[in-house]
Amino acid sequence: MARKKKPEEHENVERWLVSYADFITLLFAFFVVMYAISSVNEGKYRVMSDSLINAFKDPQSTDKLIQMQTKNPEIMSGTGQPIGKAVPQPRQTADSPERVKAAESMKKVAKNVLQAMQPLIQNGQVRVTQSPRGVTVEINASVLFNSGEAVLQPQSTEALAAVAEVLTQVDNPIQVEGHTDNIPINSPSFPSNWELSSSRAGSVVRLFTERGVPAARMVAIGYADNRPVDTNATLDGRSRNRRVNVLILNEVGGVAREITLQDDAQISQPDTPASPAAR
Repeated sequence: MARKKKPEEHENVERWLVSYADFITLLFAFFVVMYAISSVNEGKYRVMSDSLINAFKDPQSTDKLIQMQTKNPEIMSGTGQPIGKAVPQPRQTADSPERVKAAESMKKVAKNVLQAMQPLIQNGQVRVTQSPRGVTVEINASVLFNSGEAVLQPQSTEALAAVAEVLTQVDNPIQVEGHTDNIPINSPSFPSNWELSSSRAGSVVRLFTERGVPAARMVAIGYADNRPVDTNATLDGRSRNRRVNVLILNEVGGVAREITLQDDAQISQPDTPASPAAR
């Protein structure tokens, strides 16, 4: 018996309209969302722009911007609060009373250090400089240590004690840096110049602590031979690079211009180089 042939189903040629309609609906929703995101509140944008400009002009304004954002999160998050109430604070100028007071304080510190280290400065073994970071006392390693050692020599404690007396009179943070030349060292105590420079900086910090300088204000850093101030190709240059720097950091920091000691305390730039001494 022959099977009955099934009638062919009619093909729907318009079914693509369903996919097309879905696509158009999604595309419309996408552009609506993009338009909503792209709308800018002119008041919020102006406040944020002014704050960023002030922050880049003055480093201290960065702290003000952070404080302003913390107290008024609507400036950045757009919570709908009145934007006019969040006005950036005026930035301090380079000659603000706080900066002038800090500059005068650092000049006084530099003058006291120069007076305390005057004999060694005349011999070219100590240099005192002042910069926006603070006052730097550069002491030749021959004044403090024997060759390849990090134990302070007895005669050096008197000079460091004079510096410590000055440091006890101020509240500035202090950074002690040890530096060496590029000649390698390999001893049981110091496998490399890293250990030697760090130990020498630590010895100076320990003496300052014993002389009454609060330990919480100090940090000891060893740079080995990575920050030379002179060439390592000559004997005198290597002698200059073997040093310990005592950096009395500026309280305010970021002073726009370099401060000179002028007549009260001349910056030490000795012409006679320090005698070649122990590493």
